[in-house]
Amino acid sequence: MNKTVLQQKKATVKEIEDGISSSKTIAVVSYHGLSVSELTELRRSLAEKDSSMGVYKNTLVARAFKELGYTGLDEILEGPNAFVFSKDVTSGAAVLNKFSRYHENLVIKGGLVEGKAVDQAGMKEVAKLPSKEVLLSMFCMVLNEPVAKFARAIKSIADKSGDAASAPAAN
Repeated sequence: MNKTVLQQKKATVKEIEDGISSSKTIAVVSYHGLSVSELTELRRSLAEKDSSMGVYKNTLVARAFKELGYTGLDEILEGPNAFVFSKDVTSGAAVLNKFSRYHENLVIKGGLVEGKAVDQAGMKEVAKLPSKEVLLSMFCMVLNEPVAKFARAIKSIADKSGDAASAPAAN
């Protein structure tokens, strides 16, 4: 094999490894049949959610997964695939899930979620989860509710006491 080709392949594997290491979710999708404009639309939607999509040879991706110690993805690395790297667990999967509803040629095959291999159903479940920010706000609301109820109870007691004090005494 030509040394420059070998160097290019090593650089590509390193690029894939860096993408995997810096991402919480890696989705494997089949994009066969999508037009260039549809792929551009998908890339733009992913970029808005701090995710990126790349097309690599399956053998190079398999090598990167093997070098990083990830297993269980060999069966989905068949045919033309694109790989979506997301820094957030749910954002990239949510974009893919929404896009696949309107474009039947985009098929989510599976991927890695925080280092664990998941199948197509698992990726769709991840896509349905709320984002980290939404979960944190929900948690804060749960923490705030008992204090808010206590404050409302004290206010109603104060209002009733104020009404009783302001009412004229009947003799």
